[in-house]
Amino acid sequence: MRDPQRTRELILDAAMAEFGAHGYAGARISAIAARAGVNVQLISYYFDGKEGLYRAISQQWQQRQGDLAPAGTPLPEQLRRYALEALRNPAGVRLLAWNGLEYAGSESPSRTGLFAETIDELRKLQESGRLPADLDPACLVIMLMAMTMAPTTLPHIIEGTCGVDPRSPEFLERFADQVAALAGHLGLGSAHASGTSAAAPPDEG
Repeated sequence: MRDPQRTRELILDAAMAEFGAHGYAGARISAIAARAGVNVQLISYYFDGKEGLYRAISQQWQQRQGDLAPAGTPLPEQLRRYALEALRNPAGVRLLAWNGLEYAGSESPSRTGLFAETIDELRKLQESGRLPADLDPACLVIMLMAMTMAPTTLPHIIEGTCGVDPRSPEFLERFADQVAALAGHLGLGSAHASGTSAAAPPDEG
């Protein structure tokens, strides 16, 4: 008899790959089942279909976010780790990008205060004079997120500009170090709220 926990893990791994490759709208339950090597009915049994499976992946993201950047991790190091997700968890970063492309507006309360702690930390840096007053902390968080995701969202620009394979480990490690260095030069070394994440769990499509 198949191990239920192992079956769930196989389905979740396959779903991450399928959603990452095609987005929520383009992903097919039959393709997920084929990737996992299970009967398609098992997806409904364990996850109540496509929407439930997507929610389960979102919960995985929340756990991964905590593992990547536990409380007290300096913001430059958080950003370095999130940038390295393009190397360590490329399907997950692609899924986050797809979620943005498919976004059509939502009233989901899960977005409320999503980065409130990080924004508050940046405001404190402004109050102490360590961050320029003309920077909007909320916009800065968005820009930092976009920066960490660039190897996934702008690979053609990277290849044309840097003349390298944007998916190579050598480039991704160097890019992650550069992201952290830039954050440090901006004076963000003491901003350590756990809310900033380019790998935050996607809202349901």
